[in-house]
Amino acid sequence: MHNHWSEQLADKVIAEKKEPYVVSSGMTTSGPAHFGTICEFLFPYTIGQMIKKRGKDVKVLMVADILDAFDNIPGPMEKYADILTPHLGKPLCDVPDPTGKSKSFGDYYLDEVRELMKKLEVEVQILRANDLYDKGEFDNWAKFYLKHEEQAKEMIQKSSSRQLPKSFSVLMPICEKCGKIATTTVTSHDEESYEYFCDKDVKYTKGCGFKGKNKISDHRYKIVWRLHWPAWKQIFGTSIEGAGVDHNTKGGSEDTCCMITKQLMKADYHLPYRYGFILLQGKKYSKSKGLGMGVTELLEYIPPEILKYTLLKPDLEENIDINPTPENLLKLIDDFEEIAKKEDGLIRADEKKKVAYELSISKIKWKIPFLDILLYSQLYGWNETIKRLKDNEGIEYLKPYIENWVKSGFAPEDYRVEYKPQKAEGKLRGFFESLDENLDALGIHNAVFEFAKANQIQPKEMFKQLYSLLIGKERGPRIGKLIFALGIKRTKKDLL
Repeated sequence: MHNHWSEQLADKVIAEKKEPYVVSSGMTTSGPAHFGTICEFLFPYTIGQMIKKRGKDVKVLMVADILDAFDNIPGPMEKYADILTPHLGKPLCDVPDPTGKSKSFGDYYLDEVRELMKKLEVEVQILRANDLYDKGEFDNWAKFYLKHEEQAKEMIQKSSSRQLPKSFSVLMPICEKCGKIATTTVTSHDEESYEYFCDKDVKYTKGCGFKGKNKISDHRYKIVWRLHWPAWKQIFGTSIEGAGVDHNTKGGSEDTCCMITKQLMKADYHLPYRYGFILLQGKKYSKSKGLGMGVTELLEYIPPEILKYTLLKPDLEENIDINPTPENLLKLIDDFEEIAKKEDGLIRADEKKKVAYELSISKIKWKIPFLDILLYSQLYGWNETIKRLKDNEGIEYLKPYIENWVKSGFAPEDYRVEYKPQKAEGKLRGFFESLDENLDALGIHNAVFEFAKANQIQPKEMFKQLYSLLIGKERGPRIGKLIFALGIKRTKKDLL
């Protein structure tokens, strides 16, 4: 069997690393969650599940990197620009949440991620970077880097193929006076303490001109990204951690992380893996611009297991292009429903799909196709739909999604249906008179083609006339499905 990528990685970890295994990851919650955000916790969780499935001891950790500088007001928060602008340059965890719902600006978007994890039934241990620094978890590494600052600088330059400024420091102090982390420069240090000047102009904000002195033990600093990342892997004892393609390009942070770990820390390297970009209509998704439909919004239209399936199905390094049009979402739902039915003797492509399906959900929660429920609910309302389709639990489960499709006008034009029968005349009357009441949807569909052929009518023209007669417009769902849903007996009574 051709294994799913999560099985391959789980087997590699077990073969090459020691138990207990640690799958780690990290993200900065500086804007609305997007599809890439989900991969940052869904992929590690999935690898963890596969290791667990093999009877091994495993922990999945995710660092919420909210000690990063607040450098941009995301689209949805622009209405709070007056409140937020004075805080530009501070750590995200020190910026107030203008909505008043969360501990800080960084926590506001982290809470959104927590909600998404709940919806997607993903459990990982979340560690806030500011808490880790406050507890002194990074202190030894900060001292280590200060001691080996020249070598660390050299390795960053070598691995990234770029020149660092003379003023480069391994630490980013938080200014005691203005609270900014983006505008400070270390001016001198020993291994325990450092002096700094809040003097930088970083385009979106300027330093306040304060000069200060801190000890490492004050925990008023962050290690620069290219050194912070390898440090957390040592703190957690990471067995495996992945990163997007951008970190894995030549000269990217992955190259630095590898060199720092092996040559400066003289430590074993974790297993790295990389995953492709999540694109939105072919373009790289931008969380700060909040382009297109966000994840939270998308989950109002499709159950979470379909989103999980969509992200877990492709090969890991493949770019996934999410284009959430109604037609594309219906295709996804249909693909999910099809693979749910398949059992043994799967072809190779379907084997991987089946694993992605099983990782998304243990068993599909509905028996009747989504499209049928969408159609019937508009024709009959919910009580009658449940009676006719006999899938009480499944229909109840899909009901909120389908109501959102209809209410917001998201349902494709062909599936916006209202029964408006008119009297049939001429050849159309003849068609309904001849229609066998025992036919199923496919039988009715074929009967339309046969009647059109026998009466020298273009099938396309006949479809158009039938839709006009039944729902008052020229297009609609598959005609066999529509007449079957309405009931042949009922349409004959209403139309003849």
